[in-house]
Amino acid sequence: MLNKRTTPIIALLGAAALVMSTPALAQTAASSAASSAASAPAESGAPADSSVAASAAPADQSAEAAKGPQKLTIPVMFGNATLVVKIVILGLLACSVFSWVMLVTKLFEFAGLNRESDKFLESFRTARSVADINRIATSEEFEGNPMADMAAAAATEVELSRQAGLSVTGEHRDTTLTRASSAVVAVQASLAKRLSGGMQFLASVGSTGPFVGLFGTVFGIMNSFIGIANTNTTNLAVVAPGIAEALLATGVGLFAAIPAVVMYNFFQTRISAYGTRSEGFVAEVLNVISRQLDKGA
Repeated sequence: MLNKRTTPIIALLGAAALVMSTPALAQTAASSAASSAASAPAESGAPADSSVAASAAPADQSAEAAKGPQKLTIPVMFGNATLVVKIVILGLLACSVFSWVMLVTKLFEFAGLNRESDKFLESFRTARSVADINRIATSEEFEGNPMADMAAAAATEVELSRQAGLSVTGEHRDTTLTRASSAVVAVQASLAKRLSGGMQFLASVGSTGPFVGLFGTVFGIMNSFIGIANTNTTNLAVVAPGIAEALLATGVGLFAAIPAVVMYNFFQTRISAYGTRSEGFVAEVLNVISRQLDKGA
């Protein structure tokens, strides 16, 4: 009987002891797991450092990519261009500046030339003798005027022939007119040289400017392809800036050439118009002198 009563009590005590011992076992397992986890990073410290170092460069690249590509502008492209392309661009820009300066200068020159010529014609048509023509043409008011110089040359030749004892109103009349005409032609030649000053420069810029710019473009594209070969990449973001810098030279060449051609044609028309006017004036001068010689003046 005693054994039957004590057996359940012993069983209960054993179960209680088992329950109390279970947390201790769990704590021991947890502590062992924590110690093993702590020892694992210590052992892999060197690989972790190497992986961080290896990922540093991609991180920097991603940061640069986040900033976005550099915006291409004309000053940026010029700054990144090669020395030869820069020299070509600067030379073309200098030619363009000189062309515009010449435009302004010749506009004022032709405006003043036509204005002074109109004033001289009014005074010239009031002359009543060869001496009056010479006096009006050589006055300070019309100094440097081409038409005044023509009239002065013709009148001076007549006066020189008269001073030489030639009969300018008689037998030597025709030869005197011939010499006067030759003197006027000489003044016309100097006038043509004066008015055409700078035209050769405009013609050269207009005809060679695009080809000079094309030379810079070819040189720049050649350098771009050399860069492609050296980097072993055909990425458009890498290739495009170099090609854009090269094409800038052609653009500047056209920028210099097109206005130069327009200016050349414009001034050539003005020169031709004034040349036609001077031809008419030469005929008028010779007619007036011939009439005065016939009158014996």
